[in-house]
Formats: sequence, structure tokens, C-alpha cells
Amino acid sequence: MASTQVLAGFHAVVARLRHAPDSIKDIYVEANRRDKRMTALIEQAAHAGCKVHPVAADRLEGLARGTRHQGVVALAEPRQLAVDVDEVLDVIEGPALLLILDGVTDPHNLGACLRTADAAGVHAVIAPRDRAVGLNTTVQRVACGAADTVPYLMVTNLARTMRSLKDRGVWLVGTDDQASEPMHAVDARQSMAWVMGAEGEGMRRLTRETCDQLVHIPMLGSVESLNVSVASAVCLYESVRQRGTGQAGGRPG
Repeated sequence: MASTQVLAGFHAVVARLRHAPDSIKDIYVEANRRDKRMTALIEQAAHAGCKVHPVAADRLEGLARGTRHQGVVALAEPRQLAVDVDEVLDVIEGPALLLILDGVTDPHNLGACLRTADAAGVHAVIAPRDRAVGLNTTVQRVACGAADTVPYLMVTNLARTMRSLKDRGVWLVGTDDQASEPMHAVDARQSMAWVMGAEGEGMRRLTRETCDQLVHIPMLGSVESLNVSVASAVCLYESVRQRGTGQAGGRPG
């Protein structure tokens, strides 16, 4: 089943039905569940021509591989929304908005980052292949469908990718607790990428050195830092605020 992606939960399955129903191989639902939400999903699947199989709860548990499934699991072909950064940038109208995650390995954090990225109009999320979690079942569920709308690019060499972004006119802003400037000092109206490090460790040295600007998120209480998904949301919505467009990046669709 190496070429099969497991989607668990209503948000993940409904999003795939909406954006790429042809990629779905089979949908499995809890046989005893007959509420409105399940009925609506089954009708949507039938309209899209997808096979729906009522099964026992223990079968769903096995298919979901330990992920909360809410009574629905789909097996689908993996989708690739973009091959590389150049493909993303080539179709953007207006200033780019990207999110770079250096060392985020928790699937719940990645899922939350993707969900926020979708809401803020981010064009792509970029992560290093050797220090990041992939689009597994938990990420798909937590992202609530955003994994089907925001390209997630895992790159072999993050610093090299960041330098390529610079060559394309993308300003790289890293978040660092020790930076002297606050995040509000950023001109977020230009093509830019927010660069976030892992909780605890922060950005790696080379990642930090490749940034054009380092800023801190003002912390007025007793805690020293924010969860990476919350920090991403705070920074991305600074871009939304400055651009004043309602959709920061203006991502198509």
C-alpha cells in the first residue's frame, strides 16, 4: 500500500472529495452510523462516483492506523500540488507569501501550520526532507483539508532553497527570541517567507544565517515562547494585516 494515502476523519475526506475526487480509491464508513454528517458525506461520495464500503468499527481502526477517524477513512492516491518552489512562484500574481518550517517533526504542529497557512493565503509551506514530518494521516486530519490546498514542499537542502528564493526576490524573515527587532518591523507587503524553527531548538545556524532579517515576537507574559503553529499564525496574519487584502498571498482558487 506504499502508493496509497490514508485520509482519516470528515475534514480530510470531504476536502479530497471536493478538490480531487478522482484520486480516491475507496471510502470506508462505520456501518452503524446514520447521522446527518455521515449521510451528507455518503451522498457527496456517490455524486463524485466514489465507492463507499460500510464496515465494522474495528476495521476502521485498522485502516486509520491509530489516528482518530470519526467513523470515516478513505484510501487515495497521494497528491502533489507542486513539484518545486519555482513552479509555485511562476504562477503567483502579486507578492508571494511562503512559510518555511525548519525542524518541525510533530504531525499535530504541521497540521495546524498548514491549516493556518491556508487561512492566510500562503502559497506554499517548505520544509527540509531530513528534519520534518511528511503528510501522514495525522497531519491530514489536523490540517482539516488544508493539505489538499497548500503545497507542502520537502526539499533536500533547505539553505540552498532559501538562496534560490532570494534570487527570485523573496525576502526571508526568521523568527528568533534574541533578535532586536520586533515582528512588526517587517515590511510584509513584499514577496516574503516567514522562517520558523522547531520548538526548543529554534532554527539551525545555517538557516538563521541565510535569512535576510531576524525578528522576535513580543512576549509580554511569563512564558518564553509560543508553540510553532501559534507563532506561525501570529506572523502570517501580520502579513494579512499589512497587505489589507483579506487574502494575504492571493493564492489562486
